[in-house]
Amino acid sequence: MPFRRTQIGVQRPAGKRRSLALDKRDKFRFNVLTSGHRACSGCGEAMAARMVTDLIGPGAIYINATGCLQVFTTHNEQSAWQAPWLHSVFANAAAVASGVEAALSARGKDTPVVVQAGDGGTFDIGLQCLSGMIERGHNVLFVCYDNEAYMNTGVQRSSSTPHAVRTTTSPPGRLSEGKHHLKKDVLSIMAAHQLPYAATATVAYFPDLKAKVEKAIKIKGPRFLQVLSPCPLGWNHDAAQTIEVSRLAVETGLFPLVELEHGSVTSVMRLAQQRPIEDYLKLQGRFKHLFGSQNGATEIRHLQALADARIQRYGLLDAETEWTTDTSTQVQRHGRGGYAQGMKRSST
Repeated sequence: MPFRRTQIGVQRPAGKRRSLALDKRDKFRFNVLTSGHRACSGCGEAMAARMVTDLIGPGAIYINATGCLQVFTTHNEQSAWQAPWLHSVFANAAAVASGVEAALSARGKDTPVVVQAGDGGTFDIGLQCLSGMIERGHNVLFVCYDNEAYMNTGVQRSSSTPHAVRTTTSPPGRLSEGKHHLKKDVLSIMAAHQLPYAATATVAYFPDLKAKVEKAIKIKGPRFLQVLSPCPLGWNHDAAQTIEVSRLAVETGLFPLVELEHGSVTSVMRLAQQRPIEDYLKLQGRFKHLFGSQNGATEIRHLQALADARIQRYGLLDAETEWTTDTSTQVQRHGRGGYAQGMKRSST
């Protein structure tokens, strides 16, 4: 009997309906984003998407903007998604989600609607539709997997690309030390909309990400989550260092982990100690041109000043909270695809 592919690595006889029943014997075995996709080794976006969608579950409807995540999970007739999933164009993921949410609402259904997009589909091409979705008050969670460039099309700069980074469209040279402009502060743009909830997270701090996703999915109205997702290819770091690079972005102060409700900061993750910016930069080839020249040293000082300003803005060194970059890592993974909280790290 002929077969046709439905999921990556899964075949079934043509014309035979696939059962929607899931194997519930081991809850750690099921993933909304399953194995067999074509992400690069160490892909931070694949890690983030696996974490976020597993926390939300297969009962949601996922709208995916064009980008890396869409490309490496849905090649030709194959799909790595085990949940309702729609592909939108680059610019209109939030508009598509708005329509899906409105249709569900008209039918009296409360199915969660989740947008997944990269920084190109959030900071740049998709910003107008995202702003409209929030302003109209649609009950949608928008998740931006922020890898700080257009990685899918060749590592071109986006407005999320940090200052002084080398990309294919911001190459360093005699007259330039990489990208001239600062990374767009999209969280402040979201805050200006006075939406019910917005937050930043990263793959390095799963307990923090888990708490924010679980909180966001329970809130009604438009919500926004920005997840820093290192890209070994575009950032030019070792594939085994994705978590370390992501953690250093937080510990240096370049990427604060915060929550906002109705435009106001409600919580931050305090830094147990601030790491120098060089610790973060030296692991990434996209900053390599800054080391060994006087102009590069000047740009490193600029980046350190940016990190210091963000630390001061959010009070990351003196916030009165027990949720710090040390205590928030006290978690161990248990089982395939599942996590158990409250596990203390060994002192040995």
